[in-house]
Amino acid sequence: MRSPKPHHRLQAWQDSMALVRMVYDLTGLFPKEETYGLASQLRRAAVSIPSNLAEGAGRDGRKEFVRFLSIARGSLSEMETQLLIAVDLGYLAPDHGVFPLLEKVSRLISGLHRKLSG
Repeated sequence: MRSPKPHHRLQAWQDSMALVRMVYDLTGLFPKEETYGLASQLRRAAVSIPSNLAEGAGRDGRKEFVRFLSIARGSLSEMETQLLIAVDLGYLAPDHGVFPLLEKVSRLISGLHRKLSG
């Protein structure tokens, strides 16, 4: 078996992978007309988060990693907005479990960003 990649050890990456699975599950319950709309946008934003963590961790140097952490944070903000739109449209309960996980991932990425920027 191959040894795990460096990003596999990051809690932010692990939790963002769980967030992707959760987003795929919940968007599967959206109305059919949202398949290529909000559901697709949410899925792309969710996938972008662990992808950018992996790409940043795989790059050379701290500065590059920090840049990809910033991109991941932007995708998190985009996803939060889209989830709130889903709540407003009645597709998602405001107390859905995706929100605490999103907040956790946000804290983890922000912590990494602060640590590597300082």
